[in-house]
Amino acid sequence: MSTARASRSPSPRPAPEAGQWRTVADLLKTLGDVPASRVRWSPSPGTATEQDLLRINESKTALCELDHGTLVEKTVGYEESEIAGLILTLLNISVLPRKLGIVLAPDGPVRLLPSLVRLPDVCFISWDRFPGRKRPKEAILSVVPDLVVEVLSKSNSKKEMARKLRHYLEAGVRVVWYVDPRKGEVKVFTSTTAPLTLTKGDTLDGGDVLPGFALPVRDLFERD
Repeated sequence: MSTARASRSPSPRPAPEAGQWRTVADLLKTLGDVPASRVRWSPSPGTATEQDLLRINESKTALCELDHGTLVEKTVGYEESEIAGLILTLLNISVLPRKLGIVLAPDGPVRLLPSLVRLPDVCFISWDRFPGRKRPKEAILSVVPDLVVEVLSKSNSKKEMARKLRHYLEAGVRVVWYVDPRKGEVKVFTSTTAPLTLTKGDTLDGGDVLPGFALPVRDLFERD
């Protein structure tokens, strides 16, 4: 798998979808048809801030993302957590000895655009993307990842994940992996169209983003 090199973290630009909903139905549709149970209604949708996000996430009652002023809870599940943990471990094994960058776990908030903070299940950020190759001292990282991994859950709608994919790629993420435990496949995106679909007989590799990384897809889904 090869991936085209994208430009390094672009300058933030205004959130294009803020304020485009008027009813609850419009809000849920804007968010990608997420279930209403995953939306935090306090603070009111459209008014939440990054400080609200940090407060809730630090309380450990839920993990939320900030989507244009609305707090949306991430999906949870032990199988998704196990797969994300495996990918996190294997990425660290590849990244740390070579001092290529850092790998974040699911509770690591990343600011993609103003008023848009995502918590990828796993992400890799190369040192080249950090100003001065130094780790910033901030609660929400403002450096866009090179690689993002999302492990899909039952309550993730297709529209929600298409929306997330668009946000990731527009922000400057170079490659996105969508891992689907129910289908036993991984979709590799470098654009919003024509993903590379890998099944249990294939090997997931890091391409140009993470040379040398290789993971048999079968190992993600057959772990006994």
